[in-house]
Amino acid sequence: MVTWPQGVDVGPAHADLPSLDELLEALDHGAIDLDDLRRLGLAVFSTPFNTYDGFGEGPFDPSETDTRAFGHRPTLQGNGLSLRVNGLDAQSCNECHTIVSNRTTPPTLGFGGVGGVVQNAIILPKVIDVADSFDDRVVFQPGHDPEMPLQFDGVADFDGRYANPPFLFGGGAVELLGKEMTADLQDLLAQARLSPPGTVTPLLTHGVDFGAITTVDSAGNVELDVEGIGPEDAHGVPPEEVLVVRPFGRKGENFSMRDFDRGAMQFHFGIQPDEVVGAGVDEDGDGLSDEVTVAEMSVLHVFDVTNPAPRIGNLGPAALAGFDHFVAIGCADCHIPVLETRSKEVPLAHPEVATDPSANVYLEIDLRPAGFDTAAGGGLQVPLFADLKRHAMGPRLAETFSGGEIANDEFTTARLWGVADTAPYLHDGRATTLYQAIEMHGGEAQAARDAFLASDDGDQRKLLRFLGKLRTPRRPNKELLK
Repeated sequence: MVTWPQGVDVGPAHADLPSLDELLEALDHGAIDLDDLRRLGLAVFSTPFNTYDGFGEGPFDPSETDTRAFGHRPTLQGNGLSLRVNGLDAQSCNECHTIVSNRTTPPTLGFGGVGGVVQNAIILPKVIDVADSFDDRVVFQPGHDPEMPLQFDGVADFDGRYANPPFLFGGGAVELLGKEMTADLQDLLAQARLSPPGTVTPLLTHGVDFGAITTVDSAGNVELDVEGIGPEDAHGVPPEEVLVVRPFGRKGENFSMRDFDRGAMQFHFGIQPDEVVGAGVDEDGDGLSDEVTVAEMSVLHVFDVTNPAPRIGNLGPAALAGFDHFVAIGCADCHIPVLETRSKEVPLAHPEVATDPSANVYLEIDLRPAGFDTAAGGGLQVPLFADLKRHAMGPRLAETFSGGEIANDEFTTARLWGVADTAPYLHDGRATTLYQAIEMHGGEAQAARDAFLASDDGDQRKLLRFLGKLRTPRRPNKELLK
């Protein structure tokens, strides 16, 4: 038990919650309802944490093999709290997720929106060459002679990741889709292991093709030939771990919103979740343990997945023609307009098991109140305009990061719902307009991009008119402010 000093503004900004079991018991007995849990989650999302909550890093440890890792990062002038260029860049989740619409002037603000470029996360940087004093060809062009004279080319070379914050809207249905897809892929893996040698099992789920499995022998050994899933180098990685759909993160790193939140707590705030470091453990040596509890992470997850769905505005003749052109030139091959779930309820679990979404489920939440229509098969229609796969997108979108597990030009298909309100575009905000974003596509999207640019002006305008109808929700989460 920590005893806080007496005085004004002394103590944690976020009050401790009852345990998860106590919250669930109160929910079962009607003492609280789902909106109460959502409000508790919104409080975790929006509270500016302070040092009494565990905000900031512990003492710097020069023995760490990677001083950029969580817990003992160098801080600005040794202040122990902030750095900005490798996390330690905000006090609350809401600081980076504030813009509901950038289409209005001034912007429409709220909870769970996107961030502007100033809110971009700068992740694991090794080089930030603002003076153009370094030649990144040494790192990123194999065979380049490091003795060649430096070329001053006006490029501020950067070895790291630069990520623009997306919105949370509709995230529960995205998580549900990902979990159902993962369950299907795990079932297909089990089926392949029982099949005769030489059998090829397609990895097809919810209309999305993730490649195939070949049965190698009667002992259950298999060979994966996957597309858009798993690490770039899957050598030595168990097939079960490869076949996990990870729809969150620009590179497809996280299988659930809670999975994302665990890393975000550590990276952005220096706050250590109990479910990562253990209850009662002061992992970063700042004198505090239980910095964010299982209950706090759970109510945050409830808030995450119940964010309302983006909406589609009224489609007039021009926008409908634009949608037809969107499909005709191949945009919809990856930006699939609608995927359907089998269930209406997203399962929330603790502890989470990436390979088994049905494990340890403590709550299932019906997502229809979040604005999703029922599909003919009894699940939900999810008009996300994406396929939850990664794709190679060519040099105009590629990052320059030497430490990633995923190729620099590969990204998870951007979900286009809400795109009319969420400029700037692409993974780091490098495109300020939708036209520019399309123009920068390459790699697997090169043909669709070229077809768009070859279209006459009228067809281009109609397609952009259609994209302009993909809007964010109006006044999201307003009911939680009562």
